[in-house]
Amino acid sequence: MKKIDLHIHTIASINDSAFEFSMSKLKEYVTQLSIDCIAITNHNLFDLDQFNEIKSELDISVFPGIEIDLEKGHLLLISSGDSLEEFADKCAQVKALNTETTSYITTRQLKEIYGELNRYLLIPHYDKRPVITKEVINELSDFISAGEVTSAKKFKFCVNDKSSLVPVLFSDLRFKEELEQFSPRQTFVDTDDTSFRAIKLSLLDKSKVSLSDDAGHSFFQIFENGQKLSTGLNIILGERSSGKSYTLNKIHSSNSNIKYIRQFELLEKDEELDKRQFDRRLSNKQSNVSEQFLKEFKAVIDDILNIDRFQNERDVSNYLDSLLKVADEEERKDVFSNCVLFNENNFNTSEHGTLRNLISSTETLIDNTEYRDIINKHVAKKSLMELVLELIEKYNETQEQNLKKMWINSVITNIKNELQSNTSSAHIKEVDFYNIELNKQRLAKFEELSSLVRQEIVIEENEVRRFKVVASTRKFTGALELKNKSGIMTAFSDAFSMYDRPIEYLDQLKLLERIPTTDYYKYFVEIQYRILNEHGTEVSGGERSEFNLLEKIQDAHHHDLLLIDEPESSFDNLFLKNEVNEQIKQIAKTVPVIIVTHNNTVGASIKPDYVLYTKRVIEDKKAKFRIYSGNPSDTKLTTTTGEEISNYDIMLNCLEAGDNAYQERGKSYETLKN
Repeated sequence: MKKIDLHIHTIASINDSAFEFSMSKLKEYVTQLSIDCIAITNHNLFDLDQFNEIKSELDISVFPGIEIDLEKGHLLLISSGDSLEEFADKCAQVKALNTETTSYITTRQLKEIYGELNRYLLIPHYDKRPVITKEVINELSDFISAGEVTSAKKFKFCVNDKSSLVPVLFSDLRFKEELEQFSPRQTFVDTDDTSFRAIKLSLLDKSKVSLSDDAGHSFFQIFENGQKLSTGLNIILGERSSGKSYTLNKIHSSNSNIKYIRQFELLEKDEELDKRQFDRRLSNKQSNVSEQFLKEFKAVIDDILNIDRFQNERDVSNYLDSLLKVADEEERKDVFSNCVLFNENNFNTSEHGTLRNLISSTETLIDNTEYRDIINKHVAKKSLMELVLELIEKYNETQEQNLKKMWINSVITNIKNELQSNTSSAHIKEVDFYNIELNKQRLAKFEELSSLVRQEIVIEENEVRRFKVVASTRKFTGALELKNKSGIMTAFSDAFSMYDRPIEYLDQLKLLERIPTTDYYKYFVEIQYRILNEHGTEVSGGERSEFNLLEKIQDAHHHDLLLIDEPESSFDNLFLKNEVNEQIKQIAKTVPVIIVTHNNTVGASIKPDYVLYTKRVIEDKKAKFRIYSGNPSDTKLTTTTGEEISNYDIMLNCLEAGDNAYQERGKSYETLKN
């Protein structure tokens, strides 16, 4: 990371209060704040002699520049410093046109004076007064690198806003002897050198600017020969059979927990098979949605699984029969059957569930520290402690009563058994009407929920870039669907005939021994997943592949490295530029990414942090692969042994098919445009 300040004043203009320049203050500023690069940008003027003096006194990069009154706004125009006298002459023309505090030049005059504006670094006042208008920015958009803002808040907004320029924050200081405090407004750029070319390239990419020195990428060793990679985004370039895929495979084999997206792996071969596999993968990946949606329904099924409604009916019938028989034999009762306890009912015991939940909840409120202030605002801790003690006392009291009832019940049961064994008189069969009625309510609730859960509704929608994953419910339409759902060779025809009668349907599922009881809930409703494109329609085969790629890239968050081999072999440039590149850049902030490519859309437009170039050489009649590497802004890429190669030539040959082809294509596009 390099710390730059490209907006510095050393001469008072008609727009400034008078001041005398202090070289010592400028030196103190550069040293104290560890500045790596500055630009001298006085208002509508450039002093060549002073610039040369400053440059000779400082051992950092110093660029010549000028702050121009342009269309009632301000524009920083900074030069590489290659032709200083020519630059000074051009700035003199600007000075001659701005003789009043209200003077300014037009964009036409700017172009006439400076000619090829792409030679310069143009930075307008963007969110800083006086602001350059949007119309002027649009007119100069081909030449503007970044926009100057006035605060960290505005810097952060522009970084996150896709439509904003790359933001920069500069001091705008006047260096005079009485300057007591230095401004903290500087920008860090993610580059290893402070050449004009490197700074300009960095200011074209929002991911390469920050307000601290810990936001950039660093390096780690990947091979035993010392070859390094960036912790950010790496691209591997090279001609055909030059070792690109070999290098990627070597990285893959030498590391674990890697996400590797291989060339062509996402392209469909069989449309129907591809769709089935896609739907199955999607369903498996989204299964947690199904689990959450059906969680309550599963609990209800688990609760009623052991209810035998036929046994309940038999118990009631047996009770009524015994009651009639006892009445019929009333006159024939003996001493045993006349005892009060002969047909005595047992005491019902109380449930403790509600009390236990209350005690647990109150203890949670007492023990919680995270939300202590909010809890105390409404309930004092002392009151909570008193409450939990009283609840525990009530629990103990109820438990004591239950134990007494259970003991008495056991005594009664023993006496009844003795009495009934000593007489031939009929006795009333015991039946738990409460439990029978409770089971009836449970079954009724189950039937109601079965009807509700099978209603066709959308239960969840998730955005994945331009795609939407939609989860919805629907009824099963036949026994074959149930069989496919189970994945086993079992006939579901008898079960499906009862599908609209939930209780009978569940009874039929119980007869299928190969179906786990824990899976019964899955056979009541089908949860299907659909992928919709930006038009809201089902995705095509090609769009399925695009969605899979985006999913795989997103999944890289769970891995230590992401490797992608020539994504351009499977996808068109618009998709790569508008969807893939942005997601890869986002992933590269947390996971090192290595992409093999020979495509400009990926290789250059993605704005990588590090470049590797592979070359196949023959040594001792054996093919070997050599790796050159460096920053995108470096003029040379080098091997670990110090061999060099031109970065410019590599980019043109690998991404543009050479300089001549690049120039020819440019002419063709210009012809089509006109």
